[in-house]
Amino acid sequence: MNKLTNRRIGRRTLLRGAGVTMALPWLDSIPVWGLDPSVSTKQGPFPKRFAVLFMACGVHPDHWWAKNEGSEMELSECLAPMEPLKQKLNVIQGLFNKNSTGVGIHPGQTGNILSGASLQKGAELRGGISVDQLLANHLGQETAQPSMVLGCEQPITGYHETNFSMAYSSHISWQNATSPVPMEVYPSLAFDSLFDNRGSRRNKSVLDRVKEHAERLSRQASASDRAKLDEYLTSVREVEKRIERMRGDQDRAIERAKTQGKPAITMPRPDNGLPEDIREHMRLMCDIIALAFQTDKTRFATLLLCRDISGLFYPFLNVRSAHHSASHNERSEDWKRVTSFYCSQLAYLASRLDAMPEGDATVLDHSCLLFVNNMWSGSKHDSTKVPLLTAGGLGGTLQTGRVLDYTEDGDDNRKLCSFYLSILHRMGLKADHFGDADQTLARL
Repeated sequence: MNKLTNRRIGRRTLLRGAGVTMALPWLDSIPVWGLDPSVSTKQGPFPKRFAVLFMACGVHPDHWWAKNEGSEMELSECLAPMEPLKQKLNVIQGLFNKNSTGVGIHPGQTGNILSGASLQKGAELRGGISVDQLLANHLGQETAQPSMVLGCEQPITGYHETNFSMAYSSHISWQNATSPVPMEVYPSLAFDSLFDNRGSRRNKSVLDRVKEHAERLSRQASASDRAKLDEYLTSVREVEKRIERMRGDQDRAIERAKTQGKPAITMPRPDNGLPEDIREHMRLMCDIIALAFQTDKTRFATLLLCRDISGLFYPFLNVRSAHHSASHNERSEDWKRVTSFYCSQLAYLASRLDAMPEGDATVLDHSCLLFVNNMWSGSKHDSTKVPLLTAGGLGGTLQTGRVLDYTEDGDDNRKLCSFYLSILHRMGLKADHFGDADQTLARL
């Protein structure tokens, strides 16, 4: 290991084996790698994490609301999946992204959802760096992987009728004004990146490769840390088993694409090797983010649950129309079920993180999960306000259990980028502006 790697992971206990090094959750009773066991390993402040989950094409407007605060908070039907965690939830209404209004529908409302930048039409992409990548650039050196950019739907190419590139509809994470961050849509490849699986290593379980070291560490650990270690390894193995089932599908898709002489990315699901059941796809991606946050592999992640103008189908919800078509009837029972399903993805990831002890709190308590949509109304393509939820207290810097409504505060006081600037400050990055905002969001 080089000195930089040592510095990055010096506060973590490691499991090492044949061609793999696994960072573990915080364990109080086991000396940290690289430190003298006689020296106190009392933990300092836990790391803060930030993740974004994105849904496109609006929500059901009649069933997206909350009332009251804390344990008395009342959630609408579409937000009901967050009921068990409502005291760690914020429901934020009325924020908007000025540069996504008045520019036409879809791509121009999406490509700047995390940047607030003005987007350029035509062949040349031009927008701005997204908030997750700004954080990764300045703080990502603290971890082995600066950020994780995942998606559950392949990006598409070409141009929309508004003359905006469809790249804006397909990506929310941008490394600079002209380039989206490559998005990983295959769960097996995201898992391999998390555990440094390469070549023939993929044919052997990660846990088998670290089994001997894990047994030694377990003998050194306290009873509570043994339970935490066992739970973590069980979780890794459970995810790994699901990944193994999909790896063969991906390999067959690659061969199928070669035979047909076209890229797998252009083929429909599941011919392209992506999971046929979108529920399994989304949960696996959430599980991978959860493991990455638990082990401090990365502190910044985005998950594009569906792209704008999405073609995903939901037969398990008894919804016949594809996502985009269904959104045009946003007051229907079908769209209510779709909206609730997407909220349940936030609830799933939040509950996973909340079940991970970290000191006297949980990983969720030290994180901020952001759920955001690019518009309010799918039929009207109304982006004058965007649905936004947060889960987690970001290390005690973000009060939770609240309903915050900025609808009547005036445009200068309800900027989405003011929210992002507030997150930057709470993460320790004291920027004086972000996007179109030079002030943090009041009352947050």
